[in-house]
Amino acid sequence: MVGDSPEVAIATWRPRSFGDEAAGFARSAVSGCRPVSVARARTLLWSCGSLARFGGSVGLEVSPEVLFHPSVIERFVLVAVRSPSRRRDLRTNLRFVGRRVVPELYLPAPVHLPRTRAADAYSEGEIAGYLSLAGAQPTIARRHRLFGLICLGAGAGLSGGDLRAVRGSDIAHRHGGLVVAVTGRAPRVVPVLASYEDRLAASARFAGERFVVGGVAEDRHNVTTRLLSAVAATSDLPRLDISRLRATWLSAQARALGLAALFAAAGFSYPQQLYDIVGRLSSPDEAELVARLGGRS
Repeated sequence: MVGDSPEVAIATWRPRSFGDEAAGFARSAVSGCRPVSVARARTLLWSCGSLARFGGSVGLEVSPEVLFHPSVIERFVLVAVRSPSRRRDLRTNLRFVGRRVVPELYLPAPVHLPRTRAADAYSEGEIAGYLSLAGAQPTIARRHRLFGLICLGAGAGLSGGDLRAVRGSDIAHRHGGLVVAVTGRAPRVVPVLASYEDRLAASARFAGERFVVGGVAEDRHNVTTRLLSAVAATSDLPRLDISRLRATWLSAQARALGLAALFAAAGFSYPQQLYDIVGRLSSPDEAELVARLGGRS
């Protein structure tokens, strides 16, 4: 019989599927957690009762100090539970109870690590302003290097070492669009958005076998820093941010591919399921990449 309060529900919880020892352990543990609803109380009771039943079956002492140890909880969810979703729920519930019943087993508490968030994309007006600034540079070399940096970032999504390592000869017209052959840790071919093609192609021709954004050595550092600093000193615009250029490209592609509509229709609250699905699909060839990610048809 279920009571009308969590306290009554805990006190009267005596399911037939659990022995007296496991049920008593669950009632004792959950009563110290002060669950906010009857449903929450019953969920915690079932989780703790299942843990106690498992502990007794493998010869462990049915006590909070033993069963709520993180290693015992991990063994329980991996050995006794088959469903991945139930494993997550059980582990979350048992750790919730364990931290309140035997907090000394969970010290020191894990340090909160902030999640890296995507940078803000630039607006079309801001990109137009930076391209105008690039076109007004006093030397041909600086004009092409800055055009190349903006177009590789906002037009192809490159950043860091991938951006610095691009030579003019790595950029070519193929399959009706302009593509960048990226070397380094993640070799790949990246189509350039059509609106950036002409400027980037001109910068590639100017660079030839040299690096598009400047410098003379493979292991050079701070090349883009010096270029951006020099530009910032001659303009009222905020200093260009490479991460925001990449975010601009990602936002443009997500908008064109309809990712927001897909997430809304599928009800995705996190992208792991989408990653799993995409990982099972065949990789597109270069022609398909150009057609889907911004090349001219």
